[in-house]
Amino acid sequence: MIWSFLAVLFSGWLYVDASYRGPQWQRWLFKPVTLLLLLAWAWQAPTRNPTDYLILLGLLATMVGDALTLLPRQRMMYALGAFFLAHLLYTINFASHMTMSFFWPIPLTLLIVGIVWIGVIWSRLEELRWPVCTFIGMTLVMNWLAAELYYFRPTDYSFSLMAGATLLTLANLVWFISHYRKRFTADNAIVAACYFAGHFMVARSLWLY
Repeated sequence: MIWSFLAVLFSGWLYVDASYRGPQWQRWLFKPVTLLLLLAWAWQAPTRNPTDYLILLGLLATMVGDALTLLPRQRMMYALGAFFLAHLLYTINFASHMTMSFFWPIPLTLLIVGIVWIGVIWSRLEELRWPVCTFIGMTLVMNWLAAELYYFRPTDYSFSLMAGATLLTLANLVWFISHYRKRFTADNAIVAACYFAGHFMVARSLWLY
């Protein structure tokens, strides 16, 4: 397991470094390689509940979405659909570990974040407005359930899920604002770091039973 773990970290570091200062081919190479290694590492987790496979399927859906982003712009809607599916699978996995509970400040905060987020990029989305808004909504629901799980069951396992969901939300927030509103220094590196770390923390939860 240790060698698989180190391979994931090394490949992920090369991917993030390439996003900041490396050539484009290096990003295209190490992004799928990192996700493949992450999927292999998650598959080696010793405990297998039926809902654990949702995380593995979520990683596969993410890889499909990444591949679609490399195609022309008309494929962006399909990429968003793949990313939506990945977050939906993660969300169902999170929900399977929850009891009937509700802490209203969490969804209220995320609702405000979502309104501001969509408001910043709305005028630039054009025909992708509703697909992007639907994806943002799914991402925030995923974050909400992960935060609720940690609030009511504060364990290392639930913290890993919450951290992963939060990092994925941050990655998508920076990605959309950078892509549709205004580019800024190191935006690709920030997205890459949060994106990889988010999926890593979600996959890490499989080792924490």
